[in-house]
Formats: sequence, C-alpha cells, structure tokens
Amino acid sequence: MFQVYTQEGNKELTKTLVGEFKDYDEAMDKAEAVIEGKDGLKYIVEETNGCFNSYGDLVATVIAESD
Repeated sequence: MFQVYTQEGNKELTKTLVGEFKDYDEAMDKAEAVIEGKDGLKYIVEETNGCFNSYGDLVATVIAESD
C-alpha cells in the first residue's frame, strides 16, 4: 500500500494525507498532479507493509519525495 502526502516545505506539522493507493504508478501520478503549479508544496510517498510498531503505529518507509 502506498500513501501520498503533501507538505509545505520542511514543516512537519503541515503533512496532509492525499490518498492511499495499491499501485505505485498511480500513487506517483497523483503525487505529481497534487503539487503541480503550487510553489512551496512537496509530496511524500510512503510504502506500508501492514506491520505495526510497539506503539500501534503503522510502519511506513519513504520511497519518494519531491525537492
């Protein structure tokens, strides 16, 4: 499962979930479309494998991030 987020620059508290996708290409297309023409906004794509840590949080790995 791939999760797409937007974030304003490097401000951690502005991270917003855009959507979840099963297909990597679909997730990347959506990520690029969401930030198109918006200065200061970047995307982050994370992959999850269904595992949880000891706090009950879903473990995710960042696989793509715009500049």
